Amino acid sequence: MAFGFVSGGVLFLCAVTCALLDAKRFQQFPRLPQVPIEVECKARSLFVSVDIPPSGSEPRFEAIDATGAYPVTESYGAQCGYTYSVHPLLGRVILKASYFSCHTDNQNDEVFTFTFGVIIVDQSGEELYFNVSETCSVPPFSPRELICEENYMEVSVKTNLPCSTSGSVKEDFSAAFSVARSSAVEAWQVTLQQGGQQSEVMSTEEAAALGYFITATPGRLVFRTTFGQPHASVKMVSGVAVEVVEATVFFRQNWMVVMVDLVAACALDEGSFDGYRFHWRTPVKTPLGVQPSELRSEYIGMGVDGELLDKQASVDQGYSLTVGEETVDSSIPFAAEGVIRKSFVTDGVYNELYTIQMIYQHLFVDKHGVEAKYNMIRQLATPPIPRPPFSINQTNLEERVFTVYLGNIPFDVELVAIELNGQEISVPTAMQMGYSITRVPKDGGDNTSAYILRVPFEDQFVVKQYITEGVFEYSLEVKWTLNIFPQMEAYYHFSSLTAYIHEILPPVFDSVCANNGIRFMKDHQEYDYLWDVVIGHYPLTQQLASERGYIMTNDSTSLTLDVPLFTIGYIYENITLQQFYGTFELLTRNAKTLEIEQSSAKSCLFETTELLVCSTEGVMTVVSDIIKAVPAADPARTTLLDPSCRPQETDETRVLFSFGLNTCGTRFQIDQQYVTYENEIIFHELYSTDSKPVITRDAAYRMTVRCIYPVSGIESLFVDRKFRMETPGIGQIKDPVKVPPQMLKPMQLQKQNVMKPSYQAVVAKKPADYVHAGQWSSPADERAWSLGPNGNF
Repeated sequence: MAFGFVSGGVLFLCAVTCALLDAKRFQQFPRLPQVPIEVECKARSLFVSVDIPPSGSEPRFEAIDATGAYPVTESYGAQCGYTYSVHPLLGRVILKASYFSCHTDNQNDEVFTFTFGVIIVDQSGEELYFNVSETCSVPPFSPRELICEENYMEVSVKTNLPCSTSGSVKEDFSAAFSVARSSAVEAWQVTLQQGGQQSEVMSTEEAAALGYFITATPGRLVFRTTFGQPHASVKMVSGVAVEVVEATVFFRQNWMVVMVDLVAACALDEGSFDGYRFHWRTPVKTPLGVQPSELRSEYIGMGVDGELLDKQASVDQGYSLTVGEETVDSSIPFAAEGVIRKSFVTDGVYNELYTIQMIYQHLFVDKHGVEAKYNMIRQLATPPIPRPPFSINQTNLEERVFTVYLGNIPFDVELVAIELNGQEISVPTAMQMGYSITRVPKDGGDNTSAYILRVPFEDQFVVKQYITEGVFEYSLEVKWTLNIFPQMEAYYHFSSLTAYIHEILPPVFDSVCANNGIRFMKDHQEYDYLWDVVIGHYPLTQQLASERGYIMTNDSTSLTLDVPLFTIGYIYENITLQQFYGTFELLTRNAKTLEIEQSSAKSCLFETTELLVCSTEGVMTVVSDIIKAVPAADPARTTLLDPSCRPQETDETRVLFSFGLNTCGTRFQIDQQYVTYENEIIFHELYSTDSKPVITRDAAYRMTVRCIYPVSGIESLFVDRKFRMETPGIGQIKDPVKVPPQMLKPMQLQKQNVMKPSYQAVVAKKPADYVHAGQWSSPADERAWSLGPNGNF
């Protein structure tokens, strides 16, 4: 901020102004009884805080001086240096008044006296009038002061500064002198600049009509304007928007032209909240009308509610100033000291709101040693932060006592009542009746606590229900009534508790992975007859195990089930040439209700050899060792019927294809019972002839792969065109067939008698690891693996 001026004329004008002020006498208003009004002198302004009355009507203010009372409206307040803000959730309004505001008695820029009238409407609609008067003694202001308030920017300059001798100021002075001489001006004049263009010369009254207000105090020149004025410009400084207003005030006295350059520049960053802290960015070098190289940063500080904090206090309260090369990030914890907190209930949910008025101060010194203070004030608020309680069922069946933990209870909330299965009881009454209700603090420093409620199973309000032989169900519905103090706003939480006693619980299998399958084990319990162990929809019996190739040992003490890999019931995932995951699941269901009560699933990692998977989603995955069938074949030269469908993976001997049944040229055939999807793995080779020495690419062998599904299971395919099956299909692999190049023609799918599938998920070429792994049932040139006689379970 650069100022070139001569102080004599300004002091003369201020002397006249002060003489007029001394001649005034303030009107006296009768005082009414004490009201909730707080008045405090801060570093840069006066704070007047008034509680919103029970009527809900917002208090109004009038600024009073010897000439009368002036209502502080939104527009008038911004013009005169007043900031009026309403905080309905905090239940108050706050008026801030600049020390250079209108209607303020100023004694030598050191002692300021304010008088306000406060108008409050009571519940009957009657207006009550109160006088508020306060005198503030403040430390001396810096020679240059800039204040960026919420609704206006104000810059003031001490009028006895020595003139600058910099070249740029000399040029400005000469230009202003030329303007003044050509205008023959005797009164105060103002010009405004925007984008390097200077406005026409105007009087201070004309400038005020445009929203630019210039006043003189006993020792300072004050310039104030609201945001968004026509002559303001917005500049991006280090990625932060800054609003800048430049004005030149000058007048001619005798043979001198007195000129003052005023620059007001305020960062427009509205701040942010990251869930934990408030953040506010300002540029390191704010446009102050001086080249950045001519300014030296002396001090950066921050504070709240109009007061700066010293460095140690800032650290103790968690405040942070991160000074980068171009910007300064001011940060405050949302629950730090000085932050105002309000709790309330919205739509039945407890919420917190935190608001703070941050102040940022940056002290600069120019090359002549003249200080300039840059003060930014910003009101920051979090969005409503919900703090819903949560409950945890900590019931121990052996104790036969319901124990429920209700957490996330803020410090200003109390449990006032509980409702047990529809019976409401106040907390004092409940404790008299013998219920255990304990409030416990929570570790972690978040200022919350918890309640623990204990209700015996045999309590009169607990619902007891006989389920089946040896099994009883105990249930309890709890409604918690919580109140916020002191406003007594209520909100609620519900907990539902159910317990089955006598330790009659569904059996759970232990499981381990083997090289070639998965083993499930459990010890027999007294009440095993209450449960069925099922695989899919079928109960586990010795006959089912025999048909599917499982190895089951069931004696008087335990049950052991060995499930060989590639038997019915496996799910295969993440298949690569090296490995894949096989998952098998045993379910425990209630023998009476047939509802599934427990799942025992095990997923194991197996080494990939050869396999064919027909998934329920209509995807065929094939891993085949083609060298065994065609020793000279190159796995990398294989494709499907669609030549663009190449292997996902290959190694020296094997290929991996994975494709949708409606892609890659897959053909299908359907009869009354089954639908067969068929594709071919085509082995390409390079060869040449003696008569024509060129290399030709063609197919030498073809291997047919098929997936067979029951027609009844794919009806949805014709309805919504999405392939869905309840069980996987059965796979078939036909060994490679030599096809001479000249005889290659599109393969025609021949109608054939297809055996009834057992909904096998996968076909593998090495089932011999288990004697019960299945049987090959197909013509000699095909390999189809079925795990049950005739494909039946």
